[in-house]
Amino acid sequence: MEKVVVVHYGEIATKGKNREFFERKLINAIKRATGRKVRRKFGRIEVEYADSIAERLKKIPGIKYFGVGVKTGTDIEEIKKAAIRSLPDEFNSFKVETSRSNKNFPLNSIEINREVGAYIVERTGKGVNLRNPDVTVWIEVCDREVYVYTRKISGVGGLPVGVAGRVVSLVSGGIDSPVASFMAMKRGCEIVAVHFFNRTMHSPKVREKIKILAEKLAEYQGEVRLYMVPFYEIQLEIIKNVPARLRMIVYRRSMMRMANMIAEMEGCKAVITGDNLSQVASQTLDNLNVIYSASKLAVLPPLIGMDKEEIIEIARKIGTYDISILPYDDCCSFMIARHPETRANLEDVTKYESFDRLEREAIEKSEVEDVRVF
Repeated sequence: MEKVVVVHYGEIATKGKNREFFERKLINAIKRATGRKVRRKFGRIEVEYADSIAERLKKIPGIKYFGVGVKTGTDIEEIKKAAIRSLPDEFNSFKVETSRSNKNFPLNSIEINREVGAYIVERTGKGVNLRNPDVTVWIEVCDREVYVYTRKISGVGGLPVGVAGRVVSLVSGGIDSPVASFMAMKRGCEIVAVHFFNRTMHSPKVREKIKILAEKLAEYQGEVRLYMVPFYEIQLEIIKNVPARLRMIVYRRSMMRMANMIAEMEGCKAVITGDNLSQVASQTLDNLNVIYSASKLAVLPPLIGMDKEEIIEIARKIGTYDISILPYDDCCSFMIARHPETRANLEDVTKYESFDRLEREAIEKSEVEDVRVF
């Protein structure tokens, strides 16, 4: 009898002939995150147990849920003993729930539930409660082994990081963009984080905040490459030459062009933004069309149809909310006009754009750091 973790995935199981590719990506992610031995089984992944392993596995995209328990042989007596070993010290009621992929096992799922349940009652004196038990004993009967556990923990779900390719993710420091980065990772993207910063008296605090956000995102990806791109010179040119109502749109188009430059250097295939339709003036359909047209690559806004409460709920769940609400002045705060344009026209905007040299210089002056958590 061996203490193990049995990992289950969801969407990966639908991938047909490509399933093995997705499984391998997930296995590699688990190995990097935990440093433990990992074995690929049919329909599940077995991981060598460690005390801190649950906290790591909870943050790996591609994992639907996992059970922390024991692995035993396919003899019913061994299964009964494993069930007793898996029980917590304190509980009043329980139920047994069996899944059986090994159809040659002499007992079906209902019969296993009855035999193991009766054994637990006999050994512990505790009662069965099928509707609302204190403890559920999960039993997975496979061809060569049986997994038994009472700790079932939800994971991130989605797909393993990297199966969809690399993307540039624009991280402003607010609530939305870190959530958009997380959502992209959950769909199999490996993010390269990019922040455009302005020189102010608050610059050291801004740098610290963005670095902490990158570290939090790295908990889900393992490592995040972070670009800190100076925006001060471009910002001065925009303020000097562009009408206030169009400044935010011109700024964001400049940001798109620089994001494309970084994407080319990093082998990225798309740009991720934290845009949320109609949340602010720059996020109307007209303005987004003008802004996104500055990008040669696809621009993907994972939050486009979500409301703010949904975004905040995810931010709290992934641990970025308390960081994001820390006060600071970003580039955008300097660009907001009293009456910003909400229906921009591309021709009206492009006539003010002549920042090619400054944008190239900004990329050359960027500070690049690989933020690692494991």
